[in-house]
Amino acid sequence: MVRRVESERRTRPDAPSGSGRELRLVSGDSYPGWEAVYRDNATWVYAMMFGKVGNRPDAEDLTAEVFTAALKPLRMTASIPEVRAYLRATARTVLAAHWKARMGREITTIDGDIADDPPEEFHDSGAEARAKAVLSDLPDRYRRILELRFLQGLSIRESAQTLGVTVANAKVLQHRAVRMAAQLTERGVR
Repeated sequence: MVRRVESERRTRPDAPSGSGRELRLVSGDSYPGWEAVYRDNATWVYAMMFGKVGNRPDAEDLTAEVFTAALKPLRMTASIPEVRAYLRATARTVLAAHWKARMGREITTIDGDIADDPPEEFHDSGAEARAKAVLSDLPDRYRRILELRFLQGLSIRESAQTLGVTVANAKVLQHRAVRMAAQLTERGVR
């Protein structure tokens, strides 16, 4: 499939080069293949995931999971609206599994569960102050890896580059930092 698309681009002088954002017209009532499904839907799936999880690495991983999960069961003869509905349902399932693994509880509603407008009255739970206190009690390298990963939303690779360490070392630092932060939090709560 990829070879055919590449050869069509070479033979058609008006074909886009594939760089940047471009509008794509999908002819007919169904997609010609998986590449067209991915190209036409990857952006909105990623945007939805990013909107729900709030960080690029998780959104990228979840988007890949959606397409991987949809690969086998999706019928290529299905209409474009059916494919999009299936991808949306698959995205909900993948996101629910993500939150269940992260939060330890099942999330039953995904769409419409986040209000667009913040509540008029904001109640400060003190979480920000506790997080700052825990971060300040961590050694510098542990504090820095947590800031890069969770406050700035950098990937593990980007964090490693910023710190000047290997990816494996950054993973170890993150693991130890999270463990130490949890211990500090437990001591502070008791």
